[in-house]
Amino acid sequence: MSSAAKTLELLSHFSTDRPQIGLTDFCRLAARDKATTYRHLQALESAGFIEQDAETKRYQLGPVVLQLAQVRESTVPRKQSAETALAALAKATGETAHASVLSGTTMYTLASCESLEHSTRAILDVQTLPLHATASGICAVAFGPDDLKVAATQNMEKFTSTTASSAQELSVAVDQARTDGFAYSNSSFEDEIYSISAPVFDLSGGYAGSVSVACVATRVTEVLKATIRQQLATASVEITRNWGGTVPIDLQKTWDRTLSLHTPLTQNMKAAS
Repeated sequence: MSSAAKTLELLSHFSTDRPQIGLTDFCRLAARDKATTYRHLQALESAGFIEQDAETKRYQLGPVVLQLAQVRESTVPRKQSAETALAALAKATGETAHASVLSGTTMYTLASCESLEHSTRAILDVQTLPLHATASGICAVAFGPDDLKVAATQNMEKFTSTTASSAQELSVAVDQARTDGFAYSNSSFEDEIYSISAPVFDLSGGYAGSVSVACVATRVTEVLKATIRQQLATASVEITRNWGGTVPIDLQKTWDRTLSLHTPLTQNMKAAS
């Protein structure tokens, strides 16, 4: 990784839960020595990407980030163009729908929509989604750039008892995603939350992000999973189109095969028998 990339990577550690970060914390989060980290922070500060609080001496995002975010959203309004599809997805499934985007090797939450059908529901309150522990991240590894698997295995934090903790375990989940066209996570990032994701593509023709449905695990049935997969395919096509992309033909064929084997009707019939 280049020095510039390492410098900019420090920005990914900021979140709504962690708006300010001190030098020592940066060293721990980035796993770098103090001198190198300080040099990178100085470069970011001089360019306006971060600023230092005069009282706490901790760093926070600077005005340049806001300016770039506004330019990005006005020229490539991905969040706005995904929200309609997410609202329809949440309504059709009765569960929480959300979209995430890939930047470098990090998955960032873009937008979410909660269904009001249930009093208990999945709530998305994180800014980044681990590649190895979430359906969104597994989807990225399965359909995104080749270097994502290496990135995913470099920090396999154990969030729950079912979080993948080895490259082999991650490969099993990735292989299933490629076989079905959908990625799954069962309480691997947060206990009692089950998620299914589908990839989204943009004008470049490559993977751009994931669209997902997160449910309370105790509500998940084969019928619900079949419904979610159907609705995710529809949402992926819509968001991909809004982002100027096209869903690859091979993936559409994979979806067709998976959906034909697992329709809500056939799952209902199996349950009845």
